[in-house]
Amino acid sequence: MQRQAVASTNIRSVGYDEEDEILEVEFHSGGVYHYVGVPASVYEGLLTARSKGRYFGDFIRLRYPYEKVR
Repeated sequence: MQRQAVASTNIRSVGYDEEDEILEVEFHSGGVYHYVGVPASVYEGLLTARSKGRYFGDFIRLRYPYEKVR
């Protein structure tokens, strides 16, 4: 999955698989996670959010099942 770098103190890059609704998040700590069932609108919201970390915490982190992939 292609990820794009984002300006954030916690998140290094994000990618999205629209067909499977999987959001991939790479953190500056090195961890990469897949969040499952994330609608495209939430991904777009993350990309346009002023604070990526706050948006992630408020709308993604505890709302969607996830798995660590790296």
